[in-house]
Amino acid sequence: MNKSILITGANAGIGKETARQLALIKETEVVYLACRNLAKAEIAKKELIHETKRDIFEIVIMDVSNTESVKKAVSSLKNPIDALIMNAGGTGGKTPEKLTKDGVTELTASNLLGHVVLLDELIAQNKLNNVALFASSEAARGVQKVGMKRPDLKENSIEEFVSIFDGSKFKGNFDAYQIYGWIKYGGTLWMGNMARKYPNIKFVTMSPGGTRGTNGMNDLPFLKRIFLKHIGMKLIMPLMKMSHSVEKGANRFVEGINNPKYKSGVFYGSKENVLTGPVIDQSNIWKDLNNETFQNNADIAIHAFI
Repeated sequence: MNKSILITGANAGIGKETARQLALIKETEVVYLACRNLAKAEIAKKELIHETKRDIFEIVIMDVSNTESVKKAVSSLKNPIDALIMNAGGTGGKTPEKLTKDGVTELTASNLLGHVVLLDELIAQNKLNNVALFASSEAARGVQKVGMKRPDLKENSIEEFVSIFDGSKFKGNFDAYQIYGWIKYGGTLWMGNMARKYPNIKFVTMSPGGTRGTNGMNDLPFLKRIFLKHIGMKLIMPLMKMSHSVEKGANRFVEGINNPKYKSGVFYGSKENVLTGPVIDQSNIWKDLNNETFQNNADIAIHAFI
């Protein structure tokens, strides 16, 4: 059982709920709330202490879209952590296609690059003991029922992944709702490669499923956000078994780091035609997720920006 856990994007939504559930496990000794906004983090910490009756939460200021912020946060950690949950992400803000100083789109920075730097720094500084979990999405292999197409890569080459991460592949047609799945695909492959590079650490990729109450869609255009978040997720998708509560989504993360049945290098998510219920190995749906050459190429490509 993991005693110390760091969660990115922990002040709201699924990150905060994951922190709450972990605090209810008696073996948990400290939960680090990695957040970019101190005021929001302090409010979340106060609420979590009240809800769990345990004062075990520590704030770590970290903006995963800013690699220097990530490095500074890791250096500030006085003790190693047992587990890392890479939850922060979303649709890239108001300008998801805009390039950061590292040369990737804001969509890539917030969902992937910052977490790559975070994991690399933790390992380099011997500050991660047991397990790292990356929050992916069924969008990484396509979700036909909700209009998310499977990423259509031609070669899965290093160059093609670079063009995805810097947005050049999508010039003139940057739809963050669709490209989100391409980024999660790259991140899922990266985690598979990490599992082979570092066999003494467990690397689990887990989708929370179609989770209501998350902040991931807050940056979408107004009409699309209203429909997906408030009408689709709450009314239509539950009837289709395409959404569940934030509690169930967060529980996938808790189980992902603590349950030994989840294996290193595997991407777990919902069955093919739903976004709820038990999780399965997603490579059973799309074998490309388990291709070691593709995993190597995605890893090399994302590290080209570091």
